[in-house]
Amino acid sequence: MYRRQIEAIGEKNQKILAEKSVLIVGAGGLGNILATTISCIGLKKIYIIDFDKIEIHNIHRQFQFYEEDCGQSKSIMLSEKLNKRCKDTEIIGLNKTFKNDLKINDIDLIFDATDNFDVRIEIDKFAKAHSIPWIYASVEEFRGQVGVFKTTSFEIFATKEHKVKGQFPPMVNLIGSIASMLGLKVLIGEQEEIFYYIDFEKDLEIKKFKF
Repeated sequence: MYRRQIEAIGEKNQKILAEKSVLIVGAGGLGNILATTISCIGLKKIYIIDFDKIEIHNIHRQFQFYEEDCGQSKSIMLSEKLNKRCKDTEIIGLNKTFKNDLKINDIDLIFDATDNFDVRIEIDKFAKAHSIPWIYASVEEFRGQVGVFKTTSFEIFATKEHKVKGQFPPMVNLIGSIASMLGLKVLIGEQEEIFYYIDFEKDLEIKKFKF
């Protein structure tokens, strides 16, 4: 099933992936991309946590959801849909908010798919307390950011008055895909801490920063 992927990363790394479990915090636009992509690489387990319900304005960028899904739990609905096509990976939806005292002890990597700075601080606290790497991702209009955090602390420079701007589906897909690729490389031990700033307002521009 993973023949083409094995051609790229090798049998040894595919076996490593089969023993890995990840947590995705958020089942919105980025969460849909991350969960869908990561569910295809042969992991052991994926946890998806989100307290929110599907609304009609979500549909245009949260492409696993349909109008008839409105009112349902995002995390539960996303996990149910993906479990139908990814038999090798157990996908567990958690309909709850993320807190840094989360009782899950088999996580190898955390993906941030939220649009909430306070939750990201909680993710960082949880990750540091359990020595788990995590991947930060955000999208606003034509710009996005993706970062791999291991030992470096996540710092917030925005004020509480910062308002989340609009999002285009292709930009959400791009950032989600980059985060997924970084996650795969972290899981097989080939990715160090890094931060990318992507600007696609006029022409594609990617800036890379090392911690």
